[in-house]
Amino acid sequence: MARLNPKVWQGKKVFLTGHTGFKGSWLAQILQGLEARVHGYALAPDTKPSHFEILKWGALENEIADIRDHARLTSSMKKAAPEVVFHLAAQPLVLKSYEDPRYTYETNVMGTLNLFEAVRQTPSVKAVVIVTSDKCYENKETTRPYKEDDAMGGYDPYSSSKGCAEVLTASYRRSYFAEEDF
Repeated sequence: MARLNPKVWQGKKVFLTGHTGFKGSWLAQILQGLEARVHGYALAPDTKPSHFEILKWGALENEIADIRDHARLTSSMKKAAPEVVFHLAAQPLVLKSYEDPRYTYETNVMGTLNLFEAVRQTPSVKAVVIVTSDKCYENKETTRPYKEDDAMGGYDPYSSSKGCAEVLTASYRRSYFAEEDF
């Protein structure tokens, strides 16, 4: 099994969307523990208490902003000049997606599009990690685990939006970030 080399992250500039969420705050904490320079970009936490507010932060650059704001996201990313981008910002709740499908699609699909466009305008970026959900796959009610080549889909707006974001990600990877170009 490969081991994490902490020296890889020392001083590395990282742009992290969704850093105020549960998974994002853990990732920000781990990266800071590895001495990465983390710029977080997310909405304010929407729970009290929140994991983000409980943690002790060092030099985290905490920017409270909306992933749907393309101009601000692009400006922020260019200014941060990261080498690595982690994208965790999302509307993550199935029930909320039924209540507000437009917000869900704007955040999960257009937010991902905004991220990729910001990356395209930020020459310092060397790697992008898009975090998704197993809900992005068409639910065929099987007992086997999903595979990356399974069909995208979903019955509810949340699942569908995550499937759309995966199709968008594949399109951008092939169109703008082809492996042979790097």
